[in-house]
Amino acid sequence: MPKNPPASMQHHLRRRLDRHARARWPHVDSITVRFRAGFAYVAAELPGGKSLPLCRLRFTGVLHDWGFALYPAGNGSYRDGILPHGLPAGAPEEALDRAGDLYLSVLPSAVRVPTGLVVLVGPPASGKTSFVRALVARRQIDAEAVVSSDEIRTELFGTSPAEATSDAADARIFEERDRRIVARLAAGQSAIAESTNVTPQARARLIALAARFHAPVTMLRFDPDVADLLRQYTERGRTDLTATDVRAYAALMTRDASADRLRSEGATDVHDVPGRRRATTPEEAAAHFSFA
Repeated sequence: MPKNPPASMQHHLRRRLDRHARARWPHVDSITVRFRAGFAYVAAELPGGKSLPLCRLRFTGVLHDWGFALYPAGNGSYRDGILPHGLPAGAPEEALDRAGDLYLSVLPSAVRVPTGLVVLVGPPASGKTSFVRALVARRQIDAEAVVSSDEIRTELFGTSPAEATSDAADARIFEERDRRIVARLAAGQSAIAESTNVTPQARARLIALAARFHAPVTMLRFDPDVADLLRQYTERGRTDLTATDVRAYAALMTRDASADRLRSEGATDVHDVPGRRRATTPEEAAAHFSFA
């Protein structure tokens, strides 16, 4: 019986294919590879837990040359194939491209967000924090890219909740937020401003920061209906807000944060982030976007 490649080579192949897939098909969660009897079976893991078989690679004894067999949809078995350069064996990335062009390119493509300032716009409990956590978990962004007003508030005033709600505290929090955003934009990196940003005044301050560095501003809207918003608020057990507060933020979102309004204020691009209204989990919502 043919032997599998050494464990170190298996690990290298997995990393190599997963890295290649993330660059070409960012809406795919990951690439999995299982080895059996000298073959590597390659599948794409999609948002929602679905696994999509792609191809089978045959170990030839060297790391950079693998035999190729395609997985025909609905057939249940693998069929030997030819790679784009006309040979039946080659680099594993070529095999993944051949299968991916057939099966992954027909999936809904991700919205590409350019390097610059990303402004999250939505009421409390609308899913902004869950969304950015999913982006970090999927390795679509670095955790350092997220600049959260709530996290800064906790860092500065975590032991003094009464002090944290004063006007002076707000001034310190937003000064620190602006400092962190400026540092990232000055370095040519993206910054994700995670706060409600449902008022024009809040957004104007952020847009002005981006303008200093000629950075594009992408605004991502979180706009669940009020019933879903209140349900999420109740599920999360927040004590810093009342249901009346949540309704008031939702009203501001409706009045002052339409897509047209955001564009008129200077947003380069505006996109809605799918959520509970569309039965979309944070992980599935994250897969809708790709960050440069």
